[in-house]
Amino acid sequence: MTGLPLGRTRRNTLRGTLCALVLVAGAGLAGCSGQDPDAGTNGVGKLSAAQIQKRTRAAADAARSVRLSGNVVTKGRTYKLDMRLSSQGGTGSVTSQGTTFDLLRVDQQLYLKADAAFWSRADGGKGGATDSGAAAKLDGKYVKVPQDDPSYQRLRGFTDKEVLLGGLLTLHGTLDKDGYHKESGTRTIRITGSDGSGGTLDVSLEGTPYPLRLVRAGDAGTLTFSEWDKNVPLAQPDKSRTVDYGKQLPAS
Repeated sequence: MTGLPLGRTRRNTLRGTLCALVLVAGAGLAGCSGQDPDAGTNGVGKLSAAQIQKRTRAAADAARSVRLSGNVVTKGRTYKLDMRLSSQGGTGSVTSQGTTFDLLRVDQQLYLKADAAFWSRADGGKGGATDSGAAAKLDGKYVKVPQDDPSYQRLRGFTDKEVLLGGLLTLHGTLDKDGYHKESGTRTIRITGSDGSGGTLDVSLEGTPYPLRLVRAGDAGTLTFSEWDKNVPLAQPDKSRTVDYGKQLPAS
């Protein structure tokens, strides 16, 4: 039997040793393990970046509900969101400039709930709910937001799944793929716009290709998406906890 050249034996031994060390360290290089990174996935990692974006948008649109949390920067103001959204409405909290308020929308009826301090600051000290007695009465109550109030559409947007996702899930610039990653223990494929300057989006490789994490372009915030297609219980608040403020809320 002809023996292998000593040099080749050493090279193979060295390669095997390095691969073993890599695997022990958890790096799992495909070149060493021979594993297909798309094995056991939903297959979207094999698609082009444009196809992945189209597929994940379709999945998000078709889902009945989602939980959206994180920060959004718009017009120089940062909003911290934790919203559960469905096709029938939404519920959750919004924080901006150190002030937190809750929103609840059931179909077209929108409610805003906040503490007395929030209402005391409303209207910029020009009357209305700024009276301490009035603010105390609104403390912790679900205040109806009239549909003809100037703030209705802006506040409603925080509770609208179609509006929020439609404005968030499009990356800007030239699309490309940025490898395989993990988000909260779920394997993802990451796509980018203009080498990341147009934003990045992690898409699930497990089950339905839902978007899981978005880093918006221009440092405009980071959002995570979870609880896809889970039930979002929405119900009109009890009348004892509801206040009809009138035709227009105080500005805040």
